[in-house]
Amino acid sequence: MQIIPVNEPLVLAKELEYVTEAVKSGWISSEGKFIKEFENKFAKYIGRKHGIAVNNGTNALILALRSLSLPPNSEVIIPSFTIMSCVLACTDNHLIPVFVDAENDTWNIDTKKIEEKITENTKVIMPVHIYGHPVDMDEILKIAKKYNLYIIEDFAEAIGSEYKNEKCGNFGDISCTSFYANKVITTGEGGMCLTNNDELEKKIRSLRNLAFIPEKRYVHYELGFNFRITNVQAAIGLAQTERIEEHVKKKILTGKRYTELLKPLEKKDLVTLPVQKEYAKNTYWMYGIVLNEKHGRKAQDVMKQLGDIGIQTRAFFYPMHMQPVIETFPWFKNEKLPVSEKISEYGFYLPSGLTITDDQITAIVKCLENILN
Repeated sequence: MQIIPVNEPLVLAKELEYVTEAVKSGWISSEGKFIKEFENKFAKYIGRKHGIAVNNGTNALILALRSLSLPPNSEVIIPSFTIMSCVLACTDNHLIPVFVDAENDTWNIDTKKIEEKITENTKVIMPVHIYGHPVDMDEILKIAKKYNLYIIEDFAEAIGSEYKNEKCGNFGDISCTSFYANKVITTGEGGMCLTNNDELEKKIRSLRNLAFIPEKRYVHYELGFNFRITNVQAAIGLAQTERIEEHVKKKILTGKRYTELLKPLEKKDLVTLPVQKEYAKNTYWMYGIVLNEKHGRKAQDVMKQLGDIGIQTRAFFYPMHMQPVIETFPWFKNEKLPVSEKISEYGFYLPSGLTITDDQITAIVKCLENILN
C-alpha cells in the first residue's frame, strides 16, 4: 500500500500568489501588509475584536499569560491530557500548572473536577478543546466568575468548532491558537492571540515585539520577546483564511465518514469513537479512537501494525502529570488521573489531513478491522 500520511496540508495557488507578492514587495520579515490583513480577517472569522499574530502557538500561550502580570507561583488550572505547550506557558512565566483529569467521552478537561483543584493561589483556567470537540464552556465561565479567575482559551485544535453556535476562540479574556502544518489552516509555523480587551491587545502586541515603545524605541521598561510572525507566513495564512470554511467542511465530512465506517467496531465494543455533544460542533481536527482495554490491545501495538502496511498514525497525548520532566519541579505531585492515563495508553488518531480521500479512509478502516478482528 502507498503510504497514507497522518496529515498533509492543503496549499494551493492563492498561497503561492500571496507569497510571491510578499517576496516581490521586499517585505519578507515582520512588517508588511499581509500581517495586518491576516490578523484582521482571522479575528473577524472567530468573532474577536483583536488578533495578534505570533511565530507559533506555544508562544501565543506564553504571551497570553505574561500579559496578565500574575504574581510568581500563581496557579493555572490546565488539563493533564494536552500538549506540553500549556505547561511551558506556565513555567516560562514562573507559574504553577495544576492538572485536571479528562472526561471519558470528549477527552476534554473534566469541568466537574476543576473546583477541587482551586486554591487561594489559583488565578487562571486554561481550557483546551481537544481534537476538535469544544469544552463545556458554560461550566468554565461559571467557575471563573465564582472564583474571579482569568480564562486563557486554547483552541488550536478547534478552529471552526463551535460551542452553542459560538465559535471556539471567542471565550474568555484571551484565546490562543496555532497555525502549525497540521491545523485547520496553516502558516507552516505560527499562531495568534485574540482578545476583545484593548489594554490586553496593546500589552500582547508590545511583548511580541521586544517591548519596544514608540517614543523611545531602544529604551525598555520591561522585558519582551521576539515572537513576531513574518509577512511571508501571514501571506500563506491570509490565503488559508479565505477558504477556511471549505477546510472546516472537509474536516467534518472526514470525521463523519470515519464514524460511519467504524460503527461496526464500536458495536462490537472494540473501540470508542469521538462524540459530538448536543452543545457542540465538532470539527474532528484529528480523528481519534480509543481501544477497549479489556481486549488487551494497546495503541502502540495497533499503530505499529498499521504503520507496517503504510498507514501513519499518531499516539494520543502523554499526560502532563506523568511527564518525567515534571518530576523535577518542586510542585510535582505524584497523583493519579485515571481517564487521562487510560486514553493515553489506548488511544491514537488516524490519518485526518485535508488531502485525504474517501478511498483512503475506506482502506484505512478495512485494515483496522482486519487487525482488530
